[in-house]
Amino acid sequence: MLVILGFAMIATFLYLITTKRMMPVAALILVPIIFGLIAGGGLSLSDDIAKSIEDAAPTAALLFFAITFFGVMIDVGLFDPLIRGILRVVHNDPVKVVVGTALLSAIVSLDGDGSTTFIIVTSAFLPVYLRLGMSPVVLTCVTSTANGVLNTVPWGGSTARAAAALKVSPIEIFVPMIPAIAAGLVATLFFAYFLGRSERRRLDTVELRDGVLRKNRETNMGTNDIPAPTTAEVTASSGSGGSRPDASADPGPSPSDAADTEEQSLIASDGHIRRPHARPKLRWVNLILTLSVMTLLVAGAVEPAVVFFIGVSCALILNFRQVAEQRAQLEAHASSVVNVVGMVFAATVLTGVLSGSGMVEAMAEWLVGIIPESLGGHFPIIAGLLSIPMTFFTSNDAFYFGMLPVLNETASHFGITSLEMARASLVGQPLHQSSPIVASFLLLVGLAKVDLGDHHRKTIWRAAMVGLIMLGVGSLTLAFPI
Repeated sequence: MLVILGFAMIATFLYLITTKRMMPVAALILVPIIFGLIAGGGLSLSDDIAKSIEDAAPTAALLFFAITFFGVMIDVGLFDPLIRGILRVVHNDPVKVVVGTALLSAIVSLDGDGSTTFIIVTSAFLPVYLRLGMSPVVLTCVTSTANGVLNTVPWGGSTARAAAALKVSPIEIFVPMIPAIAAGLVATLFFAYFLGRSERRRLDTVELRDGVLRKNRETNMGTNDIPAPTTAEVTASSGSGGSRPDASADPGPSPSDAADTEEQSLIASDGHIRRPHARPKLRWVNLILTLSVMTLLVAGAVEPAVVFFIGVSCALILNFRQVAEQRAQLEAHASSVVNVVGMVFAATVLTGVLSGSGMVEAMAEWLVGIIPESLGGHFPIIAGLLSIPMTFFTSNDAFYFGMLPVLNETASHFGITSLEMARASLVGQPLHQSSPIVASFLLLVGLAKVDLGDHHRKTIWRAAMVGLIMLGVGSLTLAFPI
């Protein structure tokens, strides 16, 4: 019964958010509670949810101040020189932008931390996407998938969990998986290339000339330049939910007068990035502050939330001397903050019900139980296939500490080693990084102001394909038996 309810709950949740019949926050709260009550949870559900909320509080605090900090840094123009440099390199070519996004995501992901990767990539590339009129959903799709592939480094969360759960060395897990990880990166770049081509066709853009971006719609509008909207403007234009629809999925009535009016509202007579709150004289001060924040985050000497507490306070005081200006900055980013932090706390209902009701354990035991003994020699492939959906539906902790040991114990009777099982279990990470219960992913969609359903429609099948490619290459290179 719990197995049926667990899978039905997850399917219902995904259906409601991908078809936009319910906001993610509402679906994350109401769907688990309804299914939890059906499962007989009763009043005990509140205790399970309360414990989950307590566990998520530090993450919510981190996201609250991280979004505010980088929103302020974007508005004061810290990243504008980088944006102009990127535009000159990519020459207004969406293909180069998307492939560059994938490459930067992969490089930064080597530190093993998803939040850091998403912050850096969105800070560098989101203004470029907005300036070119590209869909931010493409950015979140490529970034989350690339980060998931590199989440398999020895110091990454998934490899560390697999090593701890099965009592093996992270290095011994990682080294034989290098060809599979490389194949995953190539697959991600392949998808990035074609996503870029799709954006190029949609936008019909021409190259950057004299450092100024120009739209290829000169018939009625002339050759004009496109300014980058401020973070506050983007927030206002994204609606009360703080999300941006996928332009490629629903471009809207582009031939209409309304679309022309909207586009003309973004046209400027100069090629500079116009920001009313820019602080060019404080650029070096802001750069030192940002580098200090990132250094403390990577070093891990101070709690991440505390780092951003201090960072936001310093950023506001240094750049905005008047209390009214500081308050206006907080209000400008309130929509993004509420959207992301609200989803973090709403996700605690899902995780609390899944664990407290016993659904996760029941689902894991059922999946192990239905595997016939005749397939015992193929347990690494089975573990890899299961990791793709299970690490999306549940947390890494639930899969690696709850399900993987059971699979490993069964596989040991067929001569499969713990190292082989651990390696195969990593291939679900490209999709895992798009799970709505992963806090760093919620930070990504919050910073990019992307709707959860739009992201999942574009990403799920691509990330799953990357995982399957990693599984296939891993078996061919004998990281684990077929």
